Amino acid sequence: MISTYQFNFYTSYHQFYICDKNSSKNTNSDTFWTDEAHKDRIAIENRILGIRTASYGDITGELRILISENQKYDETKYDHIVEIGIKIDSGYLQLLDCPNSEIELEIKLEPDNYRLRIYYANLDSVIGDSGDDYYSIEIWKSTKTEKLVLKKYLPGLLED
Repeated sequence: MISTYQFNFYTSYHQFYICDKNSSKNTNSDTFWTDEAHKDRIAIENRILGIRTASYGDITGELRILISENQKYDETKYDHIVEIGIKIDSGYLQLLDCPNSEIELEIKLEPDNYRLRIYYANLDSVIGDSGDDYYSIEIWKSTKTEKLVLKKYLPGLLED
């Protein structure tokens, strides 16, 4: 592991974003939050990802930059796990809130192709709009771009 960053911020509409600093940040298209994206808890556009949260409000988590893929994770600790590729051309990865797209975390990275694995935990703790849901994100250099849902949170299909 190279670095770990903690985050805690307020976001609305059950989502936040991970993107390249120079991405269009366009998340309003009909192709962004599709039915599949809601079910998989991740939306994908050119150099921007939407992370679907259980809470509507305060979001906590961590982002870890890795030298290589973590192959020894315990999937029983998480409710949902998804992987996706992202291209970082600008040299900066950003975490943004919704709907204002305020920068909540900005990390300098070497311009390259990266893979993210997002671990969603404690999703069942959310009652109404808040709970103890937690988002752990790992990122490492990789040319793999396809989306893989490694573990699916089925009760999440009933959320609005």
